[in-house]
Parts: sequence; C-alpha cells; structure tokens
Amino acid sequence: MHRDDIDATLAAKLVAEQFPEWAELPVEPVQLSGWDNRTFRLGDELLVRLPSAEAYVASVAKEHEWLPRLAPQLPVRIPEPVALGAPGAGYPWPWSVRRWIAGRPAEASRIADLTAFAQDLAGFLNALMRVDPTGGPAAGPHNFHRGGPPAFYDGETRAALRELAGRIDTAAATAIWEAALDATWTGDPVWFHGDVAFGNLLVDDAGRLTAVIDFGTSGVGDPACDLVVAWTLLDGPARAAFRAAMPADEAMWARARGWALWKALITLADPGSTRWHPESQRVLDLLLAERG
Repeated sequence: MHRDDIDATLAAKLVAEQFPEWAELPVEPVQLSGWDNRTFRLGDELLVRLPSAEAYVASVAKEHEWLPRLAPQLPVRIPEPVALGAPGAGYPWPWSVRRWIAGRPAEASRIADLTAFAQDLAGFLNALMRVDPTGGPAAGPHNFHRGGPPAFYDGETRAALRELAGRIDTAAATAIWEAALDATWTGDPVWFHGDVAFGNLLVDDAGRLTAVIDFGTSGVGDPACDLVVAWTLLDGPARAAFRAAMPADEAMWARARGWALWKALITLADPGSTRWHPESQRVLDLLLAERG
C-alpha cells in the first residue's frame, strides 16, 4: 500500500469497523504526520497511528508493550497506547490508537531558551537510560539498527562519500566516520529513543519540553544515536550544556558524530531528498567545523 493511500477516510473506516464506540468521532490529519506512520486525530482526546510501510510495522507491538512500562519513570509525557487495531478495510498491517498529547514540534524558533531546553532534554534522556533494560528490544531491523554500532551503515556511508566527492571535504568526513567506527561501545545496554528529532519533541507555548513521542526506533543498546540532536537542533551554547549534562565519554560522542554524519551524507547524496539538503548541509558543516 502506498503511503498516500493512507488517508483520513481509511482511518475512519478502520475505527468504525473495529472500534464502533469511537465511530462517530471526527478523523482529521495532523499538521505534521511524520514519515514512518500516518497520524490522524480522532476526536479531541485520541489519535490513530498507521504504519506507512511494512518496514515500520514491528514498532506497533513494541510500543504497545513498552510505552506503558517506560512512562512512569520519565519526567515528561510519552505516547499512551489505548488500543491495537488489526488489518482491515484494505489496510494490510496492525495499527494503534493513542491518547492525544497537546504540544507543538520543537522548532528552534519556538524555543526562547534553547539552553534550558537542552538541559530538560538531557534530563529526559538520562531518565530513559536509567530504566531497567531487562528484556528490552536489542538493535535490529525493527529499529533500523539504532543502538548498534554505526558500522552497520559503513557501505551506505562510503557510497555517499564517493557520490559527494568534489562537493564536500571527503577526507575530513571520512576521518570523522572512521573515528566513529574505531570508538567501540563497551558499556552495558541502556534504553534509548533512537530518533531524537524536533518533530518528536513537543513544547508548550513557552518553549519548554512537555512530551517526547514516536518510540518506533527505540530499544536497548548504545545510546550514542540519541546525541545526534546536538547538531540537528541545538546551537553552540545549548550544545555545550547538553554535552555537559549527558554521561557520555569521548568515544560515545565520536559514535554520535558518526550517526549524524551518516544521515547527512546519505541525504545529500540522494537527489530524491532535496528538501532536506539545507538541513543536512548545516549538520555536515558543523561536524566538519568541530573537527577543524
């Protein structure tokens, strides 16, 4: 099923067929639906979340099981599962109903004090890492190998470097990547989010962190991937505050740079993702400037 075919009409049919108690509630698209899942508001208090491709289906059961266990141990709200849906109405995969969480995506323009925001975010990630990881999902296809070594994407990264030769400083970028590969993770596995991006961080009208959503790439393992937000969202002072508040050694920061570099490079090398080029170029420039 193509993601564009997953619309409010389909979501309403699924709800009416499987949860008739909510059949009369209006179903409307949200402003920022995301890529892995199509999200629709269901009445005032609920939302419907439909994976947009088979690769994202594994997260449905994972989040339904683990989000209620994580929530009581975290300082801000996370998604609250309400019901699990099954394939139907021409839709081939399981899906979910969640509690609606008010808030706006954490764009830098909405955050008056980015340093305070960075400290709040570090507090959330520290709390997440303290949750008992026993039985939690290890890195694998369900979360695109977040929490494992960045070496899983070595082939993609080096292919992107070849594609970008003459357009970026490939020698410096290669040095960052190889430093990430050399910085082996030796710690005990901990919980991580896996996609700490502005669209998954919600803020209130004052720009304070109020919720963290989309745990589809979460798991237990190396939390270095959660540090990528230092370059994708935070400015210099906020980045320094975030770094000071995170229990990460130099090796973890090297792996984090590797994760950030991989995503920036494959985006810049892909002509089909041009709308992300300015952001990826900014991240790459920051990484290269740090090395210099």
